[in-house]
Amino acid sequence: MSFRAPVPEYEFLLNNIVGYEQVTESERFAEATNEMVSAILIEAGKLCDEVMAPLQRGGDLEPARLENGVLRTSPGFAGGWKAIAEGGWIGMSAPEEHGGMALPMALTTAVNEMMSGACLSLQLAPLMSQGQIEALAHHASDALKDLYLPKLISGEWAGTMNLTEAQAGSDVGALSSKAEANGDGTYAISGQKIFISWGDNDFCSNVCHLVLARLPDGAPGTKGISLFLVPKYLPNESGEAGEANSLSVVSLEHKMGLHGSPTCVMQYDQAKGWLVGDEHGGLAAMFTMMNNARLGVGGQGIGAGEGAYQQAMAYALERKQGRSESGTIVDHADVRRMLMTMKADLFAARAILMSCAVAIDMQAATGDAEWAARAAFLTPISKAFGTDTGISVADTGVQVHGGMGYIEETGAAQFFRDARVTAIYEGTNGIQAMDLVARKMLDGGDMANRLMDEIEEQAERARVTHPNMAESVWQACESLREATEWLVVQDRMNDRFAGAVPYLRAFARVLGGHFHLAAAMADLGGPREKLARFYITRLLPEHAALLAHAQAGADGAFALTLEELAG
Repeated sequence: MSFRAPVPEYEFLLNNIVGYEQVTESERFAEATNEMVSAILIEAGKLCDEVMAPLQRGGDLEPARLENGVLRTSPGFAGGWKAIAEGGWIGMSAPEEHGGMALPMALTTAVNEMMSGACLSLQLAPLMSQGQIEALAHHASDALKDLYLPKLISGEWAGTMNLTEAQAGSDVGALSSKAEANGDGTYAISGQKIFISWGDNDFCSNVCHLVLARLPDGAPGTKGISLFLVPKYLPNESGEAGEANSLSVVSLEHKMGLHGSPTCVMQYDQAKGWLVGDEHGGLAAMFTMMNNARLGVGGQGIGAGEGAYQQAMAYALERKQGRSESGTIVDHADVRRMLMTMKADLFAARAILMSCAVAIDMQAATGDAEWAARAAFLTPISKAFGTDTGISVADTGVQVHGGMGYIEETGAAQFFRDARVTAIYEGTNGIQAMDLVARKMLDGGDMANRLMDEIEEQAERARVTHPNMAESVWQACESLREATEWLVVQDRMNDRFAGAVPYLRAFARVLGGHFHLAAAMADLGGPREKLARFYITRLLPEHAALLAHAQAGADGAFALTLEELAG
């Protein structure tokens, strides 16, 4: 299957839907004009179509492997990484003083999503480096920045995140890895980490690990953890990779998907590391990279969904079966329903993702607390709805293929297998939802209400050209507002948590209607108006059932005793 990066989709979103013009009007990003953005997206599209997409199937069929302690990556991945690095794609949003381009996060997000659609297993590698670059830029000493950032940005070295342990998954405060001061400004790191994406490779001269560990005087829980930079090879006096550090890849996880991405069990035995940020301040540094990683993972889900949609569409156009005008299944009503649903949901998820990225850029450009709150609120929605959409679209893609979708040779199942983990890592989607209804509602729902005000204001404007669609979006937003008012007065947190996932999805559904309505207004009589009508008529109504679930409280979820639940 040939993949085509959705460049026109992103140009439309940036030019018409998500308020990107505010970014270019700021002093910080004044050079990132529409013309520059278009040129960059086109070049990124070529990389995706011509270099990365041809690696997609090979990474699944010939996975990364560990041979006598040496990591061997899938055929072609080294060349793919080289093309990504030489094109400057790793450091798009990185600081200029260290070799980055300092471009808006919105543009980096768009490129990362297109790369995910082309080859998600490989795209994970630069995403890990981008997270480390972000953390070091904000929290590392000048000496560490000067040594590591240029090499990470250029792709000469690669970065990872080492957070998870066997007994400490989402609860990172339960970690047991230890750090002890060596007396010379360095630390000895010991412990084992699991689920480390791209924990090693055979195409970079060094792999740099950000490792969470606890100092001897570190308090129990999250308040006592610190963050350390632990390279595979210790830099020598000239700043190049020197002698090996005392760390190793113990094994590779045998996964459902993403076979081309080596997920490692890492062992640290008194490995030399350097403190990043303050002692016991690892949580703050971790969240710097985690929040951008959550945005990136939302894009990964959407990218996998885009790949699945394109393959399903191509198959439907050529698969002959039954009686239809074209003689192929694309004219069967249920197949058309599936394809329209896939396309409509991908647009909604992309628009939410890009709106969040624009808010991050505006926060960086202005320092305004309002933009910070907006970005924080949209992050869990972007991550959860983006990945849920990718999984759903990939699942539907298998269904469009019928029996052939269940046969591995077609490649349809790979998109589903690859996408499935995106709802789990970087904070499960359940955790994203609980974050939304708890931490992000500490303002009493003010940020949520300001977003809903925007939705209703646009709906009022849209009544002139699209009265029926505008009314549907407005009414859905009012229902969401009522549910939000119910939510913020619940004192028992479990009453919020029991309905957190349906609440987040309902919010995403309404945001999707909002962005589809904007697309309809920007494309009167065009295909985007028709797609918006499909979404608002057929998918937006799901919000009512979701909000009913969200307001049901926790008692019903705990109604069965454990014995009854297991029986």
